[in-house]
Amino acid sequence: MAGNGPKVGVLALQGDFREHLAVLRGLGADAVPVRRAAELDEIGGLVIPGGESSVMDKLSRAFGLAEPLRAAISDGLPVYGTCAGLIMLADRVLDGIAGQQTLGGLDVAVRRNAFGSQVDSFETDLDIPAVGEQPMHAVFIRAPIVESVGENATALAQVADGRVVAVEQGNLLGTSFHPEITGDTRFHEYFLQKVADAQRVGDDARVQWTSFQA
Repeated sequence: MAGNGPKVGVLALQGDFREHLAVLRGLGADAVPVRRAAELDEIGGLVIPGGESSVMDKLSRAFGLAEPLRAAISDGLPVYGTCAGLIMLADRVLDGIAGQQTLGGLDVAVRRNAFGSQVDSFETDLDIPAVGEQPMHAVFIRAPIVESVGENATALAQVADGRVVAVEQGNLLGTSFHPEITGDTRFHEYFLQKVADAQRVGDDARVQWTSFQA
């Protein structure tokens, strides 16, 4: 059911998009699945879910979404990527399959399945000051790691060995883990605040332009 909050999309080509839709709707957002380029014009933010990044890449190109998504990111659309979504937002993938592409936007280099296979999935608590003082319980499933963070991006969280698992850059947000399945909604709330802030900036710009024309 649609909420009264901002209208946000969840890329629904592959992966656990239903879980993100449920969390966002639970927070009051008007959350909708996105499968076509035209739907990008109707939303104020986008979540790219976990799944298989190489499949997501191929499907986004097959559905004619890849270039419109790149343009929307460049234009400042707030986007949050989890796990495979983080890979999709990374400027550099160190171990992608042949021909794999990303949408880019985050000045980071990531490594796919950096913690191992499905059987190596694990859970841990992370300190993430950006979303609150209490540690966040994080679930890692065939998760990527951020091997390097460029000067334009900021690391938000690290696992015990110091490797980065959450990053931010302007309107973009990425996590290696899956907050959509733990019941802790703070990252989604943090993302929705980015959406609200971006809409407020856009509204102010439109008011200024209208005043200028008058």
